[in-house]
Amino acid sequence: MPDIDTVRGWQGRTLVDRDGSRIGSIDAIYLDDQTGQPEWALVNTGLFGTKSSFVPLAQATQTGDEVRVPYDKQLVKDAPRVDADQHLSEAEEQQLWRHYGLDYDRTTRRRATDRGAVGRDTSGPTTDDAMTRSEEELRVGTAQRERGRVRLRKYVTTEQVQQTLPVRRERVRVEREPITDANLDAATSGPELSEEEHEVILREEEPVVEKRVVPRERVRLDKDTVTGEEQVAEEIRKEQIDVQDENGTGGRHERRRRR
Repeated sequence: MPDIDTVRGWQGRTLVDRDGSRIGSIDAIYLDDQTGQPEWALVNTGLFGTKSSFVPLAQATQTGDEVRVPYDKQLVKDAPRVDADQHLSEAEEQQLWRHYGLDYDRTTRRRATDRGAVGRDTSGPTTDDAMTRSEEELRVGTAQRERGRVRLRKYVTTEQVQQTLPVRRERVRVEREPITDANLDAATSGPELSEEEHEVILREEEPVVEKRVVPRERVRLDKDTVTGEEQVAEEIRKEQIDVQDENGTGGRHERRRRR
């Protein structure tokens, strides 16, 4: 069992499991009421340290700036949830011992916290005439997670394209002209009667289609960050201190009442 002076310096340090995986930060040390020796560590786990778990200190060792316990990280996170008040009840303590596979061999064992200051409890080994009132503080932050993926994919489609263009073609036209003095010589230059053929070649234009690949644009993915607001609601607990006159009421003095 580590001595109390050593364990006092562990508050705020990182607790790791048997494989060196981070469990959380040590928030408080719980002492045995009878011996005053450290028995349990209260460790903040979960996102932003919003959950707390009790871990036995019997076999805890210091490794550099970290404190190592011989338990698996998940075992610690699955420990029974116990309110981090000034004492562990006997039933709560038995639950924790069974969870970690330890023997509970005392019938009147109870624990008191030691957070590095006296006056935390009137039944602890170190007391004074003051009582500390504490309350939970809500700490809110953000964590990144993957919300989806966007990818670019290129594929080929086919569409019908129509264009109208003018085309020219030749056609034959028969022209007749009377015999005049101007064309008399050309008209009578051949035989008087004969058989002849005259041929005229006709031409036309036809559409010619040619396809070629041309680049049109460049497409890429980029990311923009937009900022919105989301409301987070959570219950927090506060300690309240009532003052009762024992002489006037004859009742016991209540150290504190939790809401």
